Amino acid sequence: MSKTFKNIAILGAGESGVGAALLAKAKGFPCFVSDRGEIKEDFKSEMEANGIEYEEGKHSEERILEADLIIKSPGIPEKVDLIQAALKKGIPVISEIEFAGYYTDKKMICITGSNGKTTTTMLVHHILDKAGVKASLAGNIGYSLARQVVEDKSDYYVLELSSFQLDGMTEFKPYISILMNITPDHLDRYDYKMQNYVNSKFRITQNLGKDNWFIYNADDPIIQAELSKREFDCNMAPFSIEKEEGMTGFLSNKQINIQLNPVLIMSIHDLSLKGKHNAQNSLAAGIASKIIEIRNENIRESLSDFKNVEHRLEFVAKVNGIEFINDSKATNVNSVWFALESMMNKTVWIVGGVDKGNDYDSLKPLVQEKVEAIICLGKDNAKIKSSFGGLVENIAEADTAMEAVALAYRFAKQNQTVLLSPACASFDLFENYEDRGNQFKRAVRSL
Repeated sequence: MSKTFKNIAILGAGESGVGAALLAKAKGFPCFVSDRGEIKEDFKSEMEANGIEYEEGKHSEERILEADLIIKSPGIPEKVDLIQAALKKGIPVISEIEFAGYYTDKKMICITGSNGKTTTTMLVHHILDKAGVKASLAGNIGYSLARQVVEDKSDYYVLELSSFQLDGMTEFKPYISILMNITPDHLDRYDYKMQNYVNSKFRITQNLGKDNWFIYNADDPIIQAELSKREFDCNMAPFSIEKEEGMTGFLSNKQINIQLNPVLIMSIHDLSLKGKHNAQNSLAAGIASKIIEIRNENIRESLSDFKNVEHRLEFVAKVNGIEFINDSKATNVNSVWFALESMMNKTVWIVGGVDKGNDYDSLKPLVQEKVEAIICLGKDNAKIKSSFGGLVENIAEADTAMEAVALAYRFAKQNQTVLLSPACASFDLFENYEDRGNQFKRAVRSL
C-alpha cells in the first residue's frame, strides 16, 4: 500500500511527529515540521542531524496549506482553524500511525478502550517477547510506529491506540483489534456526544476482513449495544467474566478459560495482576496470544510473572503498616472504579485535578464501602466535595503531592491503604500524570 507524496507538513514535534518526519525523510519525501509550542532539545538535534526543516512557537499557515498531506499530533483537535482550512482545501489530515501503516506489511495487534489498554498492550507484548517473537511496542507506548517502520525489523507491532489516534486513521488494517471497554472520556473533544466517542473507538474495527480478529469485552453494555448496529466480516472473539456461553474467553470457578485449541485454563490466583479488571486484561491478552499460536506454557508463565506499568495501581511502599498505591494514570471515573473495587482494606483516597465533565455517581457505593477519608489534590475541588461530602466524614484539600501524602498519612490507620487515583487530568498542578505519580512517590519515600 506504499504511497508517494510531494510535500508533507507535520504538526507537532513530539515523538510521533519526529517519527513521522524520519519516515518521510527515509522514503524521500520533502517534509516540514511545525510546532506551536517549544520543541524539546533532543528532538531538535535529531531533526537537524537528519536535515529535517522545522519551526517552533508558531504555525506558518500558508506554508502548511501547500502540503499534499498533513500528519497531525493526536493532541491537536480537528476543530482548530488550521485543520479546518486544510480539510476545506481537500488536503488529507492523518495520524502518524496511519502514515506508518502505508510502509509496512507487518502484522499489527491494536488495543483500545477507555481503561485497561496500556496494561493489556504491555501484557500482549510481554507474552510475545517471552515466547521469542520479534514484537515492538508503539502507539501511546514506547517509540512511535513511524520511527520503527524506518527499519521495520519486527514481525509484529503491538499498538496502544487512543481515540485521538484512531480519529486520524482510515486505511490502517490491524491483524487483531482489541476493544477493552467504553466509558465516557474526552467528551470535550467529541462535542459532548457519547455516540461520537463510541464511533471513534469502533474505528479500530473499520477495515477488518476474513483473516482478521476482533477481540472485545462482552460484559461492556456500550460495546454490546453497538455490536447490534454494525456488521462485521471478521473472526469475533468475545470475552467475559460474567458469562460462559458463546465466549472465546471466560472466567469460571476462579479460572480463566480460553476456548481456542488447545484450550487454556489458568487459576486467577496464578495471575500476577489481581482484580476483576485484570482478569479481563489477561483474557484479552491470552486470546490474542493464542491467535498467533503462542504455546499455552508460554502464556501461563508470562501471565504469572508480568509486572504492571508504572503509575497504574503501582505499589510504592508500606510505611508503619500503611500501604501507598500510585494510580496516577487513572484520569477518568471508570479507572478509579476499578482501582477502588480492587482495594482490600479501608482506603484514604487522593483525588482531583482538571475535571473532564466527570459524573461521580457510579463511585458512590464503593466510596461508602471502602473510603475512610478523601484528600482533594486540584485547584477546583467543589464537585468532589459536593459528590462525596455526605458519604465521607473527612475531606481535606492539598496543593502539592507532598501535602496530600502528609494529610493522607495522618488520616490513615495501620493496615489501611493510601490510594492516589485522581479521576482527573493533571495539568492544573503537574506537567502530566507521570509527573504527578513521581511527585507522589517521592513524597511517600520522604515520610
